[in-house]
Amino acid sequence: MRIAILGCGAMGTVLGAYLAKNGCSVDFIDNYEEHVKVLNEKGAHIIGKVDFTVPVKAITPNQMEDIYDIVFLFTKQTANEVILPQLLPHLDENSTVCTLQNGVPEPFVAKYVGENRTVGGAVLWSATFSAPGVSELTQDVSNLDHFFEIGEINGKITDRIQKVAEILNLMGKASVSTNLMASRWGKLVNNACVSGMSAACGCTFGEVMQNDKARACVSYLGHEVKVCCEAAGYELPPLVLGLSPDSLSLKDQEQFNENQQMFTYMYSFAPNAKASMLQDLEKGKITEVKMINGYVSEIGKKYGIPTPFNDTVIEIVKKIEKKELPLSMSNLKYFNDDWFTYDMYKAK
Repeated sequence: MRIAILGCGAMGTVLGAYLAKNGCSVDFIDNYEEHVKVLNEKGAHIIGKVDFTVPVKAITPNQMEDIYDIVFLFTKQTANEVILPQLLPHLDENSTVCTLQNGVPEPFVAKYVGENRTVGGAVLWSATFSAPGVSELTQDVSNLDHFFEIGEINGKITDRIQKVAEILNLMGKASVSTNLMASRWGKLVNNACVSGMSAACGCTFGEVMQNDKARACVSYLGHEVKVCCEAAGYELPPLVLGLSPDSLSLKDQEQFNENQQMFTYMYSFAPNAKASMLQDLEKGKITEVKMINGYVSEIGKKYGIPTPFNDTVIEIVKKIEKKELPLSMSNLKYFNDDWFTYDMYKAK
């Protein structure tokens, strides 16, 4: 069986290293030539909560050959229109593309490779790209019940999704979901909320949660995700360790406090991690904010739901991309104090 990871940044490198470490032959495919060179010469070095190096095979997209059976897609969604046409010649009718990208990418990926070849899922751990050949696992995974939640778009349990799970299990347990799209919305809570604020404020997850106003924004971002998810016909799954998304309803002060506690607990395990969008901003790259917070805003517009917090994250991040705003906690001033229902922080 030929297996590839397409897009070996922080997350792809960590997954590939674990697969290789546990006996799986996998091609690392990435367009960062220096990264590819170091991976081939020195192996994949994973640091942070672990420390190991494993020999790997790495290539650039133009070096792909023959047909792959399973491809784990880890590129930024901003690269999909370029990379997916390059991948097509290396798929046959029995190939499977498992998108592990942020946001809700399955419909877009399926347009290129076909729904019959598309599965997807959420990654439930975090990582940061450190240097060519080196990625940092920023989350302690020893307490994770499962590392991935994957599924078919139609929710069926098929032989191929079980095979994908079998491969991912070499790193950590992959849970197969019968409701992938709801699970995607569940991961979107993380991507749009704490990751969105990490990018907008230019800081780590821990710094977001330590700031009263930033933490309050996270709660309201989560509320917008929940309302839009339900309008689209889905119900958010338990978000982490059985914690309920009900607190995101923000019906009263008590539930708002539960919401704060939920996010604080979720990110207590990765206080030093940075959103991948922030890592892109630090490198001067275009982010996936339109595919993450923008997806929430798009659904909001479709169903007539106001999404001022997600809209503001998009506005701030796009201005940072254009060098019109700094990477700074001072960007919190663009979240209007009048939008906050509860006295969750003291405006200075």
